[in-house]
Amino acid sequence: MGRQWLHAKRLVAGLKKGRATAKLVREISVASKMGGPDPAMNPRLFAAVEKAKKESVNREAIDRAIKKGAGIGPEKLAVEHVVFEGYAPHKVPVIVEVYTDNVNRTAPEIRMLFKKGQLGASGGNKYLFDHAGLVEAHHPDAGTDREAAAIEAGANEVETITQEQNDDIPEAAVGARFVCDRAAVHAVSKWLAANGWTVVTSELGYIPKSHPELTEAQRMEVGEFLQALEEHDDVHRVWAAVK
Repeated sequence: MGRQWLHAKRLVAGLKKGRATAKLVREISVASKMGGPDPAMNPRLFAAVEKAKKESVNREAIDRAIKKGAGIGPEKLAVEHVVFEGYAPHKVPVIVEVYTDNVNRTAPEIRMLFKKGQLGASGGNKYLFDHAGLVEAHHPDAGTDREAAAIEAGANEVETITQEQNDDIPEAAVGARFVCDRAAVHAVSKWLAANGWTVVTSELGYIPKSHPELTEAQRMEVGEFLQALEEHDDVHRVWAAVK
């Protein structure tokens, strides 16, 4: 077989990178559509652009995505935001956010991915989550007081996050996830950015109110299920009640 396996591995890596780049570009367009084309006034867009730069997305693609989302270029963003509610294996509640230009194509594909879980449970499952503003950021000063920053920024809660939880958090930095009211995301992000923090995520999200107890084997099965959802081209975010 020679080194054909190496060529195949590179092809898979290239496909994954291409999908990741496509998702980054779409996030830039969506952020621009929702909050305007100026990253200085749109924390979600700023975070998306910085993440794209880190992944070596070229400036032209970033600019085109911003204009497309804002409707100020020859291309217009035409996507629908669809939310699927269901359960992963072992009754773990899951919410899947999708941006798609063809719901009739995407919906059956998401249903197929849910074949190991359960989609569209009676009454939905959003009541099992808090819908809140989420801002993830890091600070270079190891002595930074997260709690004080949360109070000053106007966040309701703060928790520590590490590089293991978010690749965008440098290993030596102080990482934090600030939870705030949905209407306060912009204000919290803006205060943090003005006070030495680097914002890497600024969005509305779903925080589980409780977490089912799982064995290690069950946790791995749930993880594989969630990973399959994450890898779908149209999936934007997957929120799950799993630690």
